[in-house]
Amino acid sequence: MELSILLEYSWVLLLLIALEGLLAADNALVLAIMVKHLPEEQRKKALFYGLAGAFVFRFASLFVISFLVNVWQIQAIGALYLLFVAINHIFRKVALNKGKEKNEEIHEKKQSGFWGTVFKVELADIAFAVDSILAAVALAVTLPNTNLPQIGGLDGGKFLVIFAGGVIGLIIMRFAANFFVKLLHSKPGLEIAAFLIVGWVGVKLSVYTLSHPQLAILPEGFAKSPEWKITFYAVLVLIALGGWFLSKEKKELPSAE
Repeated sequence: MELSILLEYSWVLLLLIALEGLLAADNALVLAIMVKHLPEEQRKKALFYGLAGAFVFRFASLFVISFLVNVWQIQAIGALYLLFVAINHIFRKVALNKGKEKNEEIHEKKQSGFWGTVFKVELADIAFAVDSILAAVALAVTLPNTNLPQIGGLDGGKFLVIFAGGVIGLIIMRFAANFFVKLLHSKPGLEIAAFLIVGWVGVKLSVYTLSHPQLAILPEGFAKSPEWKITFYAVLVLIALGGWFLSKEKKELPSAE
């Protein structure tokens, strides 16, 4: 693999790790709240089943999407979904200030038994998996092809970098969630920045869709052009820096147990 291609893949993988870390922390906090009412032993089992389900659903989502990623209708649906997730989360968090109310509602309404809670955790895992894999695919789809064999409908290199990002997200959910939860609490702007990035990734997938040969609304090579890539990554870095430096630090930490 050429050095320039290797560097581009490494950069995208680093972005995926950072984005997956923030999203995984948000997901882990939601799952922790969903199982909080269970006894300790059942809570651990429910979270274990949740982690196992998250792995299965992420892999299944990646494998399915890999076959459909070149269909422009699927690209359009994915772009709209990412934009919806970002706008919906930010609107509730900023405009309606329901971030805290949402967590309280989950705690109050999800008082199910063990298997009922596991079922709801698995449903949440499906939503998290779709969010995660779609964002990863949108980031990686414009990467140059490698000489690795195709996996599903994706170039082997693209598939592996997306898969690595998803697995790293799961590892973060399992072992480093508390660190990221504390980071999100001390720098709350990072949560909004993460979903702004999800929305910006949705814009990236929209551009990729509009440059699809069957649509040709944008020139076919535009989505892979250096000008667009530089613009995309520059805005992405500015969003991340804004989330970090514009955050008002908080002292009191919430319990994520």
